[in-house]
Amino acid sequence: MGAAHWHEIWLSLRHLTPLAVLDILLVAAVLYQCLLLVRGTRASQVLLGIFLLVLAYYGSQWVGLAMLHWLLSTALPYLFIAILVLFQSEIRTGLAKIGRSTLGLARDHDAGESYEDVVLAANYFSSRKIGALMVLERQTGLRTYIESGVPLQAHLSYDLLITIFRPGAPLHDGAVVIRGNRIAAAACFLPISTNPLLSPQWGTRHRAAIGISEETDAVAIAVSEAHGGISLAAGGKLEPDLSVERLRQRLGELFRQYLPPLALPTTQSHPPADGGSSQGMYS
Repeated sequence: MGAAHWHEIWLSLRHLTPLAVLDILLVAAVLYQCLLLVRGTRASQVLLGIFLLVLAYYGSQWVGLAMLHWLLSTALPYLFIAILVLFQSEIRTGLAKIGRSTLGLARDHDAGESYEDVVLAANYFSSRKIGALMVLERQTGLRTYIESGVPLQAHLSYDLLITIFRPGAPLHDGAVVIRGNRIAAAACFLPISTNPLLSPQWGTRHRAAIGISEETDAVAIAVSEAHGGISLAAGGKLEPDLSVERLRQRLGELFRQYLPPLALPTTQSHPPADGGSSQGMYS
């Protein structure tokens, strides 16, 4: 690269206005956020396929492959509709994030005041190897999923959670949706994650926890009935095998609340749950 080439680059940079620099930075930020949105999902593979099609379109035009160029030029105008269909989940998630960041900054439930009961219940379920799935609402409303279950609108408490997920209880099968300091509904249906990168060891309960965290900004806590492990899903990612103290710490970080140290009860604070392991919607 000679001096003349560097001189041309310098002349081009001199013509950049502050508005042009701002324009470039905004475009770069949008592209970066789009890449973050599809990273680690099946959408990244689809994007690669679209990129190869566009590359083949311009390559066929440059080489002179008339038939291939005609075929691609006919198909590419419908690419926008295909993107809307294929990326509907990612687009919905991205728009929800934009709405939360611009309009929902002031809306945060009093999470730290009530979710000590969730931590205590998770500790009980873990020690007893009782399967459970608890979803904590944040900025995005979960009305669709609340309406799929049995409405409760009951005050959140440790004893009520134990009762709901007791094996054999009428509402144990499904997820509990918690809104603020109230249990909005129980036995709720959640979307199952279809991310091909997930480990095959995760069952339906854990995939449902990941699925609701992909569709919304909710935090899901899943307790395995196989080994009693506690997992937390947020932002489409699962954090498995958490200790109770680590679970409390993560909830404090996610809900921006300081949670003081908690004295955990012994496993004898409730009578043994009968019925053994439960089989149902999320097993």
